[in-house]
Amino acid sequence: MSIIIRTENESDFFQVHNVNFIAFGEREDEARLVERIRATQNFVPQLSIIAEDNGEIIGHLLLSKAKIIEDEKRHEVIVLAPIAVRSDYQKQGIGKQLIHEGLNRCKELGYYLVLLIGHPSYYPKFGFRPARQFGLELKQFEVPDEVFMVCELKENELKNIKGELEYPRAFFG
Repeated sequence: MSIIIRTENESDFFQVHNVNFIAFGEREDEARLVERIRATQNFVPQLSIIAEDNGEIIGHLLLSKAKIIEDEKRHEVIVLAPIAVRSDYQKQGIGKQLIHEGLNRCKELGYYLVLLIGHPSYYPKFGFRPARQFGLELKQFEVPDEVFMVCELKENELKNIKGELEYPRAFFG
């Protein structure tokens, strides 16, 4: 198995759709979410990352722009959603490779906060911590504190930013 992690391109869209469809139990939600995000200004092409094995796409990670609103201020941040790995490739570190690559690219592009709603025992390995303890809020979705998380990619970035995370309209179909 020789996994290649690379930026998605237009010729990958069909396979990316299928990976998301299959990985999420043959539901269209995540696959359609990717398509909706691609059609907005929140889409950052370098942050749509795929894992490929022998020319076949087996995993996909999408990071896109969102905002944290603090009174009159708007802070641009990144949200991670979705991440999908084909079931026959799960538990082999592919999701981990995609996340590491994604976080590194965020840092290189000057995005220092990444937020997500995710599994509380998986994402802390990558530096994600419960976000509400840092003065961040999420009201668009009702989620427990432990699944709303933030990863600080530059020291002290969380000291300067407080407020409510606002997911873009694309997340709401």
